[in-house]
Amino acid sequence: MTSGVVFPVSDDAGNRSTSALGRAVVAAALREVDPVGARAAEQETVWRSHYIAHFRRQIEAGLTSGEAARRSAYDGLRELHDRMRVITPGGGEIGLRAAFDTPGTELTTAVQSGTGEREKELTLPYRGDRLAGDDLRRQLDKWVEAGVVEPSCAEAVRAVLANPDWLVLDGRRIAVLGAGAEMGPVHSLLRWGADVVAVDLPRPAIWERLAATADRYAGRLYTPVGPDGTTGADLLHDLPAVARWLVGQEGDLVLGNYVYADGATNVRVSVAVDALTAYLLDERDDVALAFLATPTDVFAAPGEAVAQAERNYQRSSLLKTLRQPVRLLSAGRLLRRNYAPGADPGICDSLVAQQGPNYALAKRLQRWRAAVARAEGTTVSFTVAPPTRTRSVVKNRALAAAYAGAHVFGVEVFEPATANTLMAALLAYDLHNPLPPQEHVWQEEAYAAAHGGLWRTAYSPRSALGLAAMIGIGGAR
Repeated sequence: MTSGVVFPVSDDAGNRSTSALGRAVVAAALREVDPVGARAAEQETVWRSHYIAHFRRQIEAGLTSGEAARRSAYDGLRELHDRMRVITPGGGEIGLRAAFDTPGTELTTAVQSGTGEREKELTLPYRGDRLAGDDLRRQLDKWVEAGVVEPSCAEAVRAVLANPDWLVLDGRRIAVLGAGAEMGPVHSLLRWGADVVAVDLPRPAIWERLAATADRYAGRLYTPVGPDGTTGADLLHDLPAVARWLVGQEGDLVLGNYVYADGATNVRVSVAVDALTAYLLDERDDVALAFLATPTDVFAAPGEAVAQAERNYQRSSLLKTLRQPVRLLSAGRLLRRNYAPGADPGICDSLVAQQGPNYALAKRLQRWRAAVARAEGTTVSFTVAPPTRTRSVVKNRALAAAYAGAHVFGVEVFEPATANTLMAALLAYDLHNPLPPQEHVWQEEAYAAAHGGLWRTAYSPRSALGLAAMIGIGGAR
């Protein structure tokens, strides 16, 4: 029987439907700001096929005002916390909020100090080289010109280059949930000499890699150790123990969410992390939050991005020559314009159907928490990460092929080492320069976005995905 954080029972037969939860949560997020949209979500009969429209509608409903977007985020989170359940070790079932009142194991801390020299300036691995100083500044300029990152992203990285002392992060402990993740900041933080509190599953291979990394660099690695001497903790099953352990960490705490799992488990572990986040924010007054947003979601893009996408659409190219016949043959499904001309903001819908509604919900709840926490005065680092060739992506053949052909549409797909270092630099920037609440939540999400070009490409990403896969299938192999 599944235990730990679980989906609620959804019918008399005792089934725990992920679709039922998704419908209910999205409907709750829409109810106050778009009642018609809420009813449409509640009544959707083929959620797994049609979820994209409802997730898009939730973003559109929040564009009317910052208040509307934050209301929607708060309501979505509340519904999740009200519905999700926890099956205790004894087999009893309790509500998610009650999980932190249950007894459990106590974790102790192992500390490993590195033997390397602290890196005192920002460097970025890129295409076989390691860029620093003016070389990195020139690459930032190229990315901005090509529309790969937002100008505010390049400005933030330039600021870190000009203030290398920001990499030190003295007085803080960075708790990295999902410490073994390819997109996580552990390598960079340890390279800069930071204190890293690592949480990941009790799997020896993960901790062997992290220990080797910690030894090579200059930082300190703090790891949880169970009563039996096992390193690591399972957030689904050890949530109260992890919560108590993190409450006791010294220094200002930065809680970084880098967890990922396949399928429905992704929602379960993401909800567990959000419950942990809410608990720590209640228990401590020195907690900052860090998130990486997936680029394959729905975002509002600023008018400047819309204008560049329109220029790309009008530019002479082989794609422009082929556009009309391709659209006719595909009944208008392929090579659709990314935005209506002049939209400000425009809606960039990069949701990928193959990733499924559970992935969309897991990532959306992180956006909701970022918006709500920032409005309540918490320091939040929220960055849209670039498309990246992580193992979780390239094991999907269709996505791997699409990434291999994405360059034809002006989209750059990053290698993990480049992406995670860039994101770590933006984290360092945000911790020294917290972004206050903006008039609109979409402006907070667009700040320093490194979307790889998805926001500024001529074509709606989903309408180009199939062609990119056809072009890239040889490269993916």
